[in-house]
Order: sequence, then C-alpha cells, then structure tokens
Amino acid sequence: MLRGKQSWWFENRPVIIGEATVVGPDEGDGPLAADFDLVHPELDMQQKSWEKAERLLLEQASEFAIQNAGIERDQLQFYIGGDLMNQIISNSFAARSLGVPYLGVFGACSTSMETLALASLIVNSGAGSQVLAGTCSHNCTAEKQFRYPTEYGSQKPPTAQYTVTGAGAAIVANKGEGPVVECATIGKVIDLGITDPFNMGGAMAPAAVDTIQAHFNDTGRSPGDYDLIVTGDLAGVGHPIAKELLLKNGVPMNDTVFGDCGLMVYDVQKQKVQAGGSGCGCSAVVTYGHLLKRIKKGELKRILVVATGALLSPLSFQQGESIPCIAHAVAISAKGG
Repeated sequence: MLRGKQSWWFENRPVIIGEATVVGPDEGDGPLAADFDLVHPELDMQQKSWEKAERLLLEQASEFAIQNAGIERDQLQFYIGGDLMNQIISNSFAARSLGVPYLGVFGACSTSMETLALASLIVNSGAGSQVLAGTCSHNCTAEKQFRYPTEYGSQKPPTAQYTVTGAGAAIVANKGEGPVVECATIGKVIDLGITDPFNMGGAMAPAAVDTIQAHFNDTGRSPGDYDLIVTGDLAGVGHPIAKELLLKNGVPMNDTVFGDCGLMVYDVQKQKVQAGGSGCGCSAVVTYGHLLKRIKKGELKRILVVATGALLSPLSFQQGESIPCIAHAVAISAKGG
C-alpha cells in the first residue's frame, strides 16, 4: 500500500458511506449553509460552557453520520478523532458518549484528513470494516485557549483567522455506496521559524506546499488529475503564498481549481472573519458538508483535500518557540472514478 515515500494507496477502495456536519450561527450565515445537517442559532447551544458546546457539536455530527450511513452505532469497530483542546478533551468526552473503541489523535487543524486517512488505512487493511472519523472546533474555546477569551474583546490584526464553530464526521466502510477514498499523503513537520500566532496562514503555507508536491511525486499524478484541490485553512494570507510557491516550484496549479476551505466557509468580504476561517472544523465541515455533496451530484469527479495544521500550544508560544506546521492530503473520488 505504500506508494513512494509518504503516501498510502488504498487498493480496496474504502467508501465513505455516511457523513454529517453540525455548525454554529456564523457558519450558518455563510455561503455553504444549505449543505450542513444542522445549524445552531446560538454559540452556546444551551450548554453551560463553550467546551461543552464544542463537545455537543461532535456528538451530534457523529450521530447524524451514523444515521446517514444507515447503520447502528454498535456496528462501528473504531472511532478516530481529535481536536484543538488540551488533551483533545472534546473527542475524549464525545467518545465516552459513543461507546466505540477510540483512537485519539492530534494534528491541530489538519486533524480532519489525518483521521480520514487513518480510518481508510484501517478499513483497507481489513483491520476494521466500518470506522468513524471525526473532528471539531469552536470559536470561543479556541480563542480562550490560544489567544484571549472572546469576552476580553481584543483587537486582532488582518492576518488573524476566525476559528470555525463546527464538527464533521464520516464513516468509512469496506463496502457500500458513496465517494471512495483513493489514497492519502502523510505530511512532514515544516517549520520556517514564524512565531506570530496571528499569522497561521503564512506559517502553514510551506507545509501545504511540501505535502502537495510529495503527493504528486509519490502517486505520479499532477494537478490536472483533480477537478479541485483545496487546502484546509490557509485563508487570505496563506493561500496566495502557497499558490505562488507551487508555481515557483514548477507545479502547474493552473491546470486545476485551487481553493481553500477557510475562504469557502465564510463570505470573507461581508462577515467579520479577518483573513478567513480556520480550526479543525474548517476543512471538516467544508469537505463533509459541501464537497462530498458535489461529488455525489456529479459536479466533481476527483478532489484532493490538503488539511493544514499549526502544531503550537499556549505553552510553546509563551516560551518563544516557533510554529511547526503539517499538512495531510486525501484524494476522494466518485465511486466510478
């Protein structure tokens, strides 16, 4: 299954038989609102804390995914999940509610494709036949942990991004109907020494470029083999940098549509989201809520989702450390593709 140096080729063609997304009010005001399974009208979702609200997002997305797959919860062999919170508490507590054997992972905002890649690996190898992959984020939990509580009202620079309040979950199976996971490229940690936590897009762009190039080198594919390539959350600052670096390195990105989930989930010009969206929920809700629907409608035949993540913590930032970054790519196609 290993293709090249860092890619997995899934010869048994794992299928995404069910997926779901649950989001908050800002995402519900964005251009993709009609593609989400549930939109909460309030950020607190009638919970006693922001952290409990984030957990609820993931629990609901998981339940919707199970329903959409047409299976029962006890038919799942494993759940793979992660989030931005310390000790990935949103997923650990959601896994407690699910009651499914659980593997917790951390890839920061790249977690959506990290979990999908691992779920597909398990299914492709025969170690499981139905595996749930999920992730989530909440604007207020991320602000409180990584920057300042929203109640503080701090002013942010234009390079800052707006953490998506949302959760996405997908069930990968060895048979059934739905889009196929063709292959995955696991990224390397790239650190160019950026220390500004308000410039995540600029910090993550080189990691996205490195993974995209590795994907093409390993698989023998090129941008023209995809109808759409999207990065996870480089947004308005990082995405142009990535595009420029790829073209400079001779990667013909003009042969495809090259987008970014952080620029798709919001109307950046009208909504107050600084440079665009970010967070674990960003690429998750765009991929599972919007892009898979486009594949099912026949609008897209094959896509490459390159989820990006900044692997910093409040502690590392306070100690003056730079921001190591990573990106994981997953190729998804229509079943007949």
